Amino acid sequence: MNIRPIRTKKDYARALARVAALMDARAGTPEGDELDVLATLVEAYEDRHLPMAAVGALDAILFRMEQQGLTRKDLEPYLGSRHRVSEILSGRRQLSLAMIRRLHAGLKIPLENLIHG
Repeated sequence: MNIRPIRTKKDYARALARVAALMDARAGTPEGDELDVLATLVEAYEDRHLPMAAVGALDAILFRMEQQGLTRKDLEPYLGSRHRVSEILSGRRQLSLAMIRRLHAGLKIPLENLIHG
C-alpha cells in the first residue's frame, strides 16, 4: 500500500482511479484497508477543494431510481432492509462503504457521487 496525500488535481484523479480499481476489495484485506484510507483522503480533498459538488449520494441514488424505474424495494439488495433504505433516502443515515460498493457495482452509480455525502 503506497498512499500519498492528495494535493493536486492530478493526485485526486489518480486516487479516484485507484478507488475505482479497489471497489471489489473485501473489507479486512490489505486492499480493503487501502480503499478505506483512500476514500477518506478523497473525501477530505473534496471537502477542501470541491465544496460545490454537483451531485451528492442521495441525489445520485434518486436519479438512478427514476432513470431505471426502481422502487425502494429494488434498493434493498444494495442498502439492506426496508428500514435501512428508508433511513438512507430520508437522509437520516449515511452510506457505509459496503453500501457504496454495492451501489457502484450493481447500479453503476459513479464513485464520485457516492463518496459525496
